[in-house]
Amino acid sequence: MPEYAVTVLGADRPGIIADTTEILADLGLNLTDSTMTRLRGHFAMTLICAGDVTAATIDGALAPLAVRRALVATVREVGPDGDVAAPGEHYLLTVHGADRLGIVTALARVVAEAGGNITDLTTRLVGRLYVLVAEVDLPATAERQALGNQLRAVAGRLGVEATLRSGEADLL
Repeated sequence: MPEYAVTVLGADRPGIIADTTEILADLGLNLTDSTMTRLRGHFAMTLICAGDVTAATIDGALAPLAVRRALVATVREVGPDGDVAAPGEHYLLTVHGADRLGIVTALARVVAEAGGNITDLTTRLVGRLYVLVAEVDLPATAERQALGNQLRAVAGRLGVEATLRSGEADLL
């Protein structure tokens, strides 16, 4: 059964999720994964759904929603996950401090070089305080202590604080 990634972006207002998922359900699409957030008053959602319809059919069904609500909706077929490495151990990376350019890039690079995969990332700027929370999967071979030290060192050079702690899989 084909799977599709549907993204919806625009100014936030009540009812976007209900309207979008109703259209998809009416097409017989099953939602398998989704994420949604508000970014400074803007709505951003990505859904993965599966069903026996075409991307063009989904796109056509979403068109009135995009016009009526001034949203941008995109659809593309995605393949199955395929061969995915074992997720390893789950960790939570938190960062906070004064906002500055390059925080996400520098810390994400350290995680990537350790073979880690960031599976969820949220950042917020509250006044001058920048907060980053990331869920990270590390391979069993990763040196957690060394990675934590390296993250703290890079964060220190950026003028922020970073903490890497074990995450409980059932809480993530």
